[in-house]
Amino acid sequence: MSRATTLAAGSVGVAVAVLGLKALAWWLTGSVALLADALESIVNVAAALAALLAVRLSAAPPDANHPYGHAKAEYFSAVLEGALIVVAALLILNESWQAWRNPHMPDLPTTGLAISALATAANGTWSWLLFRAGRRLRSPALLADARHLLSDVVTSAGVVVGVGAVALTGILWLDPLLAALTALNILFSGWRLMRESVGGLMDEAVEPQLLNRIRALVSQEAAGAIEAHDLRTRHSGSTTFVEFHLVVPGDMRVAEAHEICDRIEAALKGMLGTTVITIHVEPEMKAKHQGVLVL
Repeated sequence: MSRATTLAAGSVGVAVAVLGLKALAWWLTGSVALLADALESIVNVAAALAALLAVRLSAAPPDANHPYGHAKAEYFSAVLEGALIVVAALLILNESWQAWRNPHMPDLPTTGLAISALATAANGTWSWLLFRAGRRLRSPALLADARHLLSDVVTSAGVVVGVGAVALTGILWLDPLLAALTALNILFSGWRLMRESVGGLMDEAVEPQLLNRIRALVSQEAAGAIEAHDLRTRHSGSTTFVEFHLVVPGDMRVAEAHEICDRIEAALKGMLGTTVITIHVEPEMKAKHQGVLVL
């Protein structure tokens, strides 16, 4: 089992445990804000299951029908997670409205808040682990899960503070107000997650900082060539695709041009990790005098 798959499976276990704790906190208190927190945890479970399925599918090797691999399955998981977040937010808004019309004081607030705080701490720790692993493994599914959990941590912390304020002050409308604010924060989180995932499905280029590093590396390693132009990049899960045209002197032998290409490819793979590189070699008459000039 790969590291990404192990983490995705761990997310399912953590999500189920946190859901149980938050549901218990709501059952003890009757707080609509804690109910909203628990409803989001149901989405966490569904999202963790989707991420696990996507990570397992994306790890499958290329085949006849998918010669470029299955890495984009992770983006579909992230889009689905974003959609589930939006559904959870709408459910929470409905519960908030009902509680606003019929407010009541939470029961056993100290016990319920202690349980909710424990669940929030578990989510925070797991979110931190997923962020570290997701960046290292360049896994959209793990990073999406980490962002979702981080959003849950922020809203849960606000809910704990707010329900505590309701118990201390007796201001009943604070409970549904906090639930509504939680829903709005979740809506923003879901929109941002879907935006980033759709970008991956639409083959967006790598971020500008990384593109500049790629350009500099090509310029440095292409000694003997004249220029590189029409540089294009994209991400597909943990794989980076790089392609460009490399202009060489017209009288250069094929073996020499091939050696330059090998040198560039080795350097790019050393920097980017899992990479698919396509280099089209052209004679100097094809130079555009733009793009990447060779040092």
